[in-house]
Amino acid sequence: MDSRISARALTAALGGWRTREPAYEALADGIRLLCLDNRVAPRTTLPAERALSSALGVSRSTVAAAYRSLRETGHIASVRGSGSVTLPLHRHDPGRAEASDGMIDLQQASPKAWPGLAGVIADAAASPASLVSRVGYDVFGRHELREAIADRYTRRGVPTTAQQIVVTTGAQNAIHLVSSVLVARGDRVVIETPTYPHAAEAFRRAGARLVGVPVTTGDGWDLDRAEQAFARTLPIAAYLMPDFQNPTGRSMTGADRERMARAAESAGSVLILDETTADLDIDRDTASLGVADGDGFGGEASVVRIGSLGKTVWGGLRVGWIRADADLARRLVAARSAHDLGTPEFEQAVATRLLERYPEIIAQRAVVLREGRDAAVASLSRELPEWHVPIAEGGVSLWVGLGEPLSSALVMDVRARGVLLSAGPRFSVDGGHDRHLRIPFTGPPDELSRAVGALAEGWRRVRGGAPIAYAEQFDAVV
Repeated sequence: MDSRISARALTAALGGWRTREPAYEALADGIRLLCLDNRVAPRTTLPAERALSSALGVSRSTVAAAYRSLRETGHIASVRGSGSVTLPLHRHDPGRAEASDGMIDLQQASPKAWPGLAGVIADAAASPASLVSRVGYDVFGRHELREAIADRYTRRGVPTTAQQIVVTTGAQNAIHLVSSVLVARGDRVVIETPTYPHAAEAFRRAGARLVGVPVTTGDGWDLDRAEQAFARTLPIAAYLMPDFQNPTGRSMTGADRERMARAAESAGSVLILDETTADLDIDRDTASLGVADGDGFGGEASVVRIGSLGKTVWGGLRVGWIRADADLARRLVAARSAHDLGTPEFEQAVATRLLERYPEIIAQRAVVLREGRDAAVASLSRELPEWHVPIAEGGVSLWVGLGEPLSSALVMDVRARGVLLSAGPRFSVDGGHDRHLRIPFTGPPDELSRAVGALAEGWRRVRGGAPIAYAEQFDAVV
């Protein structure tokens, strides 16, 4: 059944769309970006021209011209009496553009496969009889793998048994499973903004009402706002990335963790910690966290941890896990059959072997990420000195401040020239962030330098086309 988006909802999703003239083409590009990001799904009926023009405060002819432009580029189809409907996009899926296409894909913030992965896969494949001797449906996960994951938690000061681990098909599957078990329709969930967009989508699909807590590259988490949000809304859960938060790259201090944990405990909320980037240290001094033992969150019965091998080993190895108290782990397993029937045996055999070599993997990743980060920072400082480039001590990306709300327009401009990026609003919970751009540094240094060169050229074009009145309007709103 086709869905609809109201004029009010589309206006909120568009944010600061009027970044250049003519206005109708800026509006069309704004809707195109929503379709490309899947923030407006295919087969969604758009608002009537009159309703959208009223909501946006523009003439109906502007909306009509924007819809006509979208029809010409194959983004929508309009049928008399039925309105305008978004279409599936016949294009390379962003994130799957081949190198031969000449595209630079910076949408997927994930490094290439760890160089030793092929050998580990070959080693696992050398014992097929032992693999196929199992039933193949294991909703908990291989015992050997759960033991290895539990041992890693225990060694970092979070005592864990295999009974507290559920192996999943990646971190996203873990987030969906946790949200489906913990969240009922109408429940409030505290979430960082900006944040990992697919997590926000998972909680919304479970029926959650999201309560945003700001995170910035300069000041980190707004802990006063967080404490107020917990006390006022009594959320069922909070989704946080305490180490190298995506997209800002910030990490919580020990004091941050303790305040957040106390606020959650007072509200009776479960803390869901996304640790998929936690091992991607480049040059952070972990002693500066001020956490003597464990990770500073305590309250193990009310803390759920999610991890995966996607960022550390390879995005194509779909193995993740949930660490929870034993009772919740059993609830998760009981609910799992509605989602899937377990993680593939072969991938789990590979993952078990990889964890034996994890220190080696993490060390290699630090070298690769440092090279990418340093190349990106150097290129940005040289080509775009007016941008604010934060210090990233680890993780996978830079949350760059543009100084003007032109992120969406810039992304559309460079996309047409072979550079694929996600605009700042993609990471927003409740609108905004068009003054920021996420730039992953997981690619090769030469590719990152070329991408920054394209951004510099695009920035000059976009800034030159922005209406003066529009820029002045947003300069006054902070």
